[in-house]
Amino acid sequence: MFKSVTDSTGTLTILRDINFTLSQGETLAIVGASGSGKSTLLSIMAGLDTPSQGSVRLAGHDLFSLSEDDRAQVRAQHIGFVFQSFQLMANLTALENVMLPLELAGRQHIVPTASTMLERVGLGQRLQHYPKVLSGGEQQRVALARAFVMCPQILLADEPTGSLDHATGETILNLMFELNQEQGTTLVLVTHDARVADRCQKRLVIEAGQQR
Repeated sequence: MFKSVTDSTGTLTILRDINFTLSQGETLAIVGASGSGKSTLLSIMAGLDTPSQGSVRLAGHDLFSLSEDDRAQVRAQHIGFVFQSFQLMANLTALENVMLPLELAGRQHIVPTASTMLERVGLGQRLQHYPKVLSGGEQQRVALARAFVMCPQILLADEPTGSLDHATGETILNLMFELNQEQGTTLVLVTHDARVADRCQKRLVIEAGQQR
């Protein structure tokens, strides 16, 4: 798989010769220096960005043979996201943030389902709190609950502990791997942290956009 962009100054190759396969339930760390193309690769894996050449098969779908609407449907059905910047809705409580994907999917019993997942990540007493009064670690746990509440086949996490202190980061990582084991979720982590990468079954190293 290749990814390049062209502007008035010429063509810049962001990713080249990327080729790997993951089985259900496996864990993968994508590692490399800043600017090496890790986050771009994660976006392509989710169908949010498009490759210049090559294909992505996810949960039995050839993503880039689908329309944008169909790709969005595949994401909603199969993929969860955890971002370094949390991406919580500031005007929604912790409970409402976790309920949101359930509502969008037309699920039933969304309040008890979301409440149970927040309790699972240790926030059972913080259901009605807004993001602005939650610590960074608590916000990341809300984001983790929101990602896992849909029981995704694949979880994509971009530097999920990058903005957290060591102890809080370890708590978040432990939760991610516990939920990976409990739900059989395939886990893909973009990380600079060797300790995080060491916990994954596989490692994909990207240097200057190329797989090593």
